[in-house]
Amino acid sequence: MCPALGEEVKSLRVGVLALQGDVSEHAAVLREVGADPVAVRTPKDLEHVQALVIPGGESTTLGALMARCGLDQAVRRRVQEGMAVFGTCAGLILMAKRASGGEPPLLRLLDVAVERNAYGRQRESFEDDLHCPAVDPAPFRVAFIRAPVITWVGEGVQVVARHEGLPVLVQQGRLLGATFHPEITGYAGLHRYFLRLASADSP
Repeated sequence: MCPALGEEVKSLRVGVLALQGDVSEHAAVLREVGADPVAVRTPKDLEHVQALVIPGGESTTLGALMARCGLDQAVRRRVQEGMAVFGTCAGLILMAKRASGGEPPLLRLLDVAVERNAYGRQRESFEDDLHCPAVDPAPFRVAFIRAPVITWVGEGVQVVARHEGLPVLVQQGRLLGATFHPEITGYAGLHRYFLRLASADSP
């Protein structure tokens, strides 16, 4: 769990994995909600942040770049130490325990299984309103871009939001994963929710 909706949280230094993908969009939303975004490209960069966002992009490319510089091991170590992580789209794929339709997932942090590109190609991408009272009492606009589908959820994972019956936002302790992009539409409420989660004494 995280602090109640609307509760103030202290400012955090939040890393944004800056190897590929929607880095600047996430950084802009983090600034909007009062966080201090830091680009993370190396394990040393990761040492100076209190939480991490893994953005959307191309999961195979992101995974290869992370493994090449040792960030895969560094992220797993920091998560064991209690660091909060928020993955969107490709970020969720990298965090999942299992993923179909491509390379095996890299980090295997989140007890879910996903199917890559389940919504189709780029031209099948779309925006829609999401109803998620735990995040926001009002519906908010998000983008599904070559989005994965969560096909299985472990017992320790909370489904925070669904879209047309499918889980699209899941939480396990300090780990948060979304199949969609809130940063593309400029919606800041989910990043604010993540900051509350990262600031909580016990998830």
